[in-house]
Amino acid sequence: MHERRYSAAIERLRAPERITLLEIERVTALSLEGVSAGNVMDIGTGSGLFAEAFAGRGLAVTGVDTNPEMLAAAREFVPDGDFVQGAFEELPFEDASFDLVFLGHVLHEADDLLHALAEAKRCARVRVAILEWPYKEEDKGPPQHHRLQPDDILLAASAVGFSRIEWITLEHMEYFRLGITEHGGAHR
Repeated sequence: MHERRYSAAIERLRAPERITLLEIERVTALSLEGVSAGNVMDIGTGSGLFAEAFAGRGLAVTGVDTNPEMLAAAREFVPDGDFVQGAFEELPFEDASFDLVFLGHVLHEADDLLHALAEAKRCARVRVAILEWPYKEEDKGPPQHHRLQPDDILLAASAVGFSRIEWITLEHMEYFRLGITEHGGAHR
């Protein structure tokens, strides 16, 4: 179980070449575009890269990760954040606790994609945003057989009942924006 979970060093998560691939500023801007958000839950926060970016935009940040070493690192980078040990299959929060729920490079680690998305949706008031690796073999990131095909994410999001589903291909990543309160169907 959880054989796809990331376990490498914190330094690799914050390597400059990896940070460039993540397009952190663009991803945080897309995640907040068109919504009013005061808080965010960063699922699979790792060393807190995205938590740090969201905090820099004035949001109250809660990070969740299964790895206590990652949480300790995230606390150092985002001292005002709240970091909790937990798995995204069973988030320790009430329904609609966060305006935005962000999953950065973690959804492909889910043992049950539908359950993971349903749990993220349960905790979100307005939007769930997902950043994932493209579905191709490359020298960076997880092997292709651990990655998710975009259609699998889109179908799962629809099955879970998101009201607006958007898929945006970034320069190096795939980004998905899933609405809770907006109306509409899938968009590309």
